[in-house]
Amino acid sequence: MRQIVPFIWFDGQAEEAATFYTSVIPDSSVQNVQRLPDGTTMVVEFVLGGKPYRAMNAGPGHPHSDAISFQIDVDDQDELDRIWDAFLDAGGTPSMCGWLTDAWGVSWQVTPANWGELMSAGGDPEGRARAFDAMMRMVKLDIPTLEAAIRGE
Repeated sequence: MRQIVPFIWFDGQAEEAATFYTSVIPDSSVQNVQRLPDGTTMVVEFVLGGKPYRAMNAGPGHPHSDAISFQIDVDDQDELDRIWDAFLDAGGTPSMCGWLTDAWGVSWQVTPANWGELMSAGGDPEGRARAFDAMMRMVKLDIPTLEAAIRGE
């Protein structure tokens, strides 16, 4: 087996969504667009953060849900803010704890790359509880606030 590729079903917006995603996420590009004889987009092959994805225009009847989401690991608060804001500026809707839904109904999590370390608080049970409590009160994640919560500040 070569790889597993996420394949996202859209109702006519596959190319638009892939173009947006690749404009926001570093190390991303649209690789190929397969078109039907009438010129409409059928399948878009693209790369996000160096990983392959595919999107298909297949019509209504299969709405997206937050049961499946894509997690974007970022290096710092500036990158988190940039990506978060780009998704919201393009019609996305914020949720809780770093989650948002984009304009096409696809769910995303924008999280620090060291998310596991932050939420485990280096094995400190009190720090972990404070980090979890702080996270539960956030919509967009705030890395400095999470770090301060771990330290008890």
